[in-house]
Amino acid sequence: MLDGNGADYTYREYTEEPLTVEELEAVFAALGKEPEELLRKRDAKPLGVTGDEPREELLALMAEHPTLLQRPILWSGERAVVGRPPEDLLELL
Repeated sequence: MLDGNGADYTYREYTEEPLTVEELEAVFAALGKEPEELLRKRDAKPLGVTGDEPREELLALMAEHPTLLQRPILWSGERAVVGRPPEDLLELL
């Protein structure tokens, strides 16, 4: 979808190069969301993660287990969107 709309972007394989806690903080600030709002419940359950953990703990868990974070995320400067549904990514183009 991004290619079809002529978007210039860099893809980052989140499982090979997970976001750091600092990057997660910046992404959540750009999204205007809190970590528990973007927790993938299906991936959290086997790890015993509920979303009720303190913010710092949840960020550390997301850095350690990147599949806990909803995706895809398109991040540009101070703005970001989650591609759920994928068409939402077009908001930043």
